[in-house]
Amino acid sequence: MTNEVENRKVILDLAVTLDGFIEGENGEVDWCIMDSEMGFINFLNQIDTILYGRKSYDLWGQFAPANDASDAEKEMWELVHSKEKYVFSRTPKEYDNEAIFINENIPEEVNKLKNAPGKDIWLYGGASLITTFIDLGLVDEFRLSVHPVILGEGRPLFIDIKQRLNLRLVNTKTYSSGVVQLIYHLNQD
Repeated sequence: MTNEVENRKVILDLAVTLDGFIEGENGEVDWCIMDSEMGFINFLNQIDTILYGRKSYDLWGQFAPANDASDAEKEMWELVHSKEKYVFSRTPKEYDNEAIFINENIPEEVNKLKNAPGKDIWLYGGASLITTFIDLGLVDEFRLSVHPVILGEGRPLFIDIKQRLNLRLVNTKTYSSGVVQLIYHLNQD
């Protein structure tokens, strides 16, 4: 009898507008609906590692909510910051005790993480890191929360993807806010 250990999954989980943008023209994300019904805290409890691109880490990796933020928002950010953080960057950074920086050998480094014991891994982004992970076949699950807004312009979720990916829908959830969450896995035909 063998004891097979299931690998950790890399999950791309993010909000996207109906017209496919992950942020507005000036980086705004004020359109993003956060409510407890969507279970984001549950998702954060499912993971123990977050993968950032350099720009996303600089913006959000050590973000602190305002003093007058809700207790729920403060709890969420405390939970985010309790996770192990990896930053993928083309330029080495000086020592940062909040994150581990990876500058090369992305497939090998990510596969080491996936094969190590632990919870699932959140691919936070940004867009160029998402493209790199998709092109390298490193995303196991696509969890997209489509928000009921059309921006018209901004940063698209998928850019410069080198190959077609056939996905299989494994779950959908509709929330009273109008957000629809779609969960896909790679189609293994």
